[in-house]
Amino acid sequence: MSLGFFGWIIIGGLAGWIASKIKGTDEQQGLFLNIVVGVIGGQIGGWLLKAVGVDVAGGGVFFSFLTCLLGAVILLTIVNKLRN
Repeated sequence: MSLGFFGWIIIGGLAGWIASKIKGTDEQQGLFLNIVVGVIGGQIGGWLLKAVGVDVAGGGVFFSFLTCLLGAVILLTIVNKLRN
C-alpha cells in the first residue's frame, strides 16, 4: 500500500508534532515545521532502518508512522545539539 502525498503530510505532521512533544520543542514549531520535521524524519528513519536490514517498503501505515517518529526524534536531537 502506497501512501499518497496527503498521506505523507498527515503522517509526517503527526509524527513531527509527537516528536516535538517528546523533545520539548513544540512551542518553537508550528504546523508547517512539524510537517517538515515528520517528512524529513521519515526519510531519515527509512534510511536508517534500511541500513540495518529492515524491510520498510511493505510496512503499512502504522510502521510508516513509527519510522517517521523515529527519524523525527533523531532529527530534532541533532538540531538541538547544533543549536547549543
